[in-house]
Amino acid sequence: QVQLVESGGGLVQPGGSLRLSCAASGNIFTFGAMAWYRQAPGSQRELVAWINKGGTTIYVVSVKGRFTISRDNAKNTVYLQMNTMKPEDTAVYYCNSLDRRYNWGQGTQVTVSS
Repeated sequence: QVQLVESGGGLVQPGGSLRLSCAASGNIFTFGAMAWYRQAPGSQRELVAWINKGGTTIYVVSVKGRFTISRDNAKNTVYLQMNTMKPEDTAVYYCNSLDRRYNWGQGTQVTVSS
């Protein structure tokens, strides 16, 4: 059973940066495309960014130019570098495959506030 463990969240001021990590218990190269999602209070979980095995990345409009997704297949880890953060980025962040086939981890809380 694949386990996904997210970390790196915290409280950051508007304009600040955070780097999230997602450690997988299996060989993520075989997972295919991996993605970061987020869920704000009272909202549906939404896709934020994804990266395929070849390294091609896609971002939702609201984070494009500010967030960068990357993967280290040797470490079975997916990252999300978040820069120029805004209060509307506040959410619990999760990783999973693009088709959401694995059990969700506990997520990591990100709060952007002054």
